[in-house]
Amino acid sequence: MVGLFVTIALYVIAVVPGFFAVNDPSQQNRRAVFYPPQTVHFIDTGADGWSIHPYIHPYVLKRDPVTLASVYQEDKERKVPLRMFGEGYEYSVFGLFSSRIHLFATQDADQPLFLFGADRLGRCVFSRIMVGTQISLSVGLLGVILSLTLGIILGGISGYYGGRIDFAIQRVIELVLSLPTIPIWLALAAALPQDWPATLNYMMITLILSLTGWAQLARVVRGRFLSLRTEEFVTAARLDGASEGRIIFRHMLPSFSSHIIASVSLAIPAMILAETSLSFLGLGLQPPTISWGVLLREAQNIRSIATAPWLFAPGAAVVLAVIALNFLGDGLRDASDPYNK
Repeated sequence: MVGLFVTIALYVIAVVPGFFAVNDPSQQNRRAVFYPPQTVHFIDTGADGWSIHPYIHPYVLKRDPVTLASVYQEDKERKVPLRMFGEGYEYSVFGLFSSRIHLFATQDADQPLFLFGADRLGRCVFSRIMVGTQISLSVGLLGVILSLTLGIILGGISGYYGGRIDFAIQRVIELVLSLPTIPIWLALAAALPQDWPATLNYMMITLILSLTGWAQLARVVRGRFLSLRTEEFVTAARLDGASEGRIIFRHMLPSFSSHIIASVSLAIPAMILAETSLSFLGLGLQPPTISWGVLLREAQNIRSIATAPWLFAPGAAVVLAVIALNFLGDGLRDASDPYNK
């Protein structure tokens, strides 16, 4: 259930990321370069007693007396209140209408809110993670849909008809499985022109990731179809005049749906990790496109590790998504397995 709730939350964020983002993810703030993460406080203790409302302390830039370096220090004398469903930057919802309402925002519009800090250009890391959720999760989902479609169609045709069709499809599957996955991904991604539009680059990366993921599923589907086509319920459906499409999709596929669900649940995290890896290496999605892999590219140097460890926050989002999807897949597989009841 935990995996289900986390997965639902992640995909809700992916649907309307602008609502959850607190700042414009592309806006640069030269006064907030490597701004530290801010802690949200809920109990305010003052001269008039204590009260419950969320607020943050801003950071101010000061000179270290020992190293003479500029460092951020929390100004505990100032309190910037937060409000739920406040107004912020304008974002688009499904390309249909625009909105300025966000889940939370500061009451002082001039005071930025950096929950996960800022990067080397002063851009809000939290907001960029929220927006990157849409790209990273959709790449995994679309890639798996393409792989699943190819695997079921080609594997089903191979196993149901057999003969020369089966022989030809199996040779293609063996060729695909013999290719080294990571070098193929790297080579195809590196061959993409750097000046392509972001949308076209996104679709091509999704297609590249799905091209090598269908073969294993197709082989499994083919084996199940070979064993099922002589079963009595398939013979009965054929004698009853059912069409081949109805026999395949109404009778044969549901009999091993638990395995398909397990394969899909494991394939989505694998696709997310693949996109993250390619983008991290500079061979996948390119800026200004925002994905978790593109964000992690900011944490490739020693300075980031030493002075701005919060730039690794997108990696935590990747880990959370992968674990949640794996937990969800295990639960769905067990629930759909008739031998587990």
